[in-house]
Amino acid sequence: MKKIVLIAFMLAICVATGRAQESRQDFSISGTVLIPPFRASQTAVQASAQREFGTLVSYRFMVTPTSAFEGNFGMTYQGKMNYRIQNTNHYQVNNRTTEISGAYVRSFTFKNFNPFVEAGGGAFIFLPVRDAETTSLDLKQATEIGAIYGAGIAYEISPSFDIRTEYRGLVLKVPSFGVSQLVTNKWYNIYAPSIGVAYHF
Repeated sequence: MKKIVLIAFMLAICVATGRAQESRQDFSISGTVLIPPFRASQTAVQASAQREFGTLVSYRFMVTPTSAFEGNFGMTYQGKMNYRIQNTNHYQVNNRTTEISGAYVRSFTFKNFNPFVEAGGGAFIFLPVRDAETTSLDLKQATEIGAIYGAGIAYEISPSFDIRTEYRGLVLKVPSFGVSQLVTNKWYNIYAPSIGVAYHF
């Protein structure tokens, strides 16, 4: 009886070890910052924005040891977008930005370092915050469809955890919040560096 229990115990350990080595999923949470560039347009509208700090949550599923599909959900605390029309009229819009995106990720392995590149697409939702700093306009939620690309590196600190740092670019149209006066017909390439921790399971 003791031998049977011992064999069963050893088999359970082997199965658990094998599954740990074959972890094909990971979940990460990162701090991120969105850095939009200045944009002037042919419609005499100039758009600029301040940095937005927020959180990015990601889930990856490995389809091969070096290829994965990733889903992202990000949200910023508060940003300020400024629109200047013909250098006379100035409008400020406080807003929160939400990202829902997916990407293909290709990774490489060099001991404990795992660099990776990614590309995909997503939806970016700009929600105006109606406060004292937001200029009184008939603002509406703006949703822009765009692309993401990026590269980063993960450093494995244990079989289950790694520290992940990444630079991403978000390519999307400058939002106008449903106001024709604020239309720029220009595209943003927002810089979005991030750093966080991933858990593999």
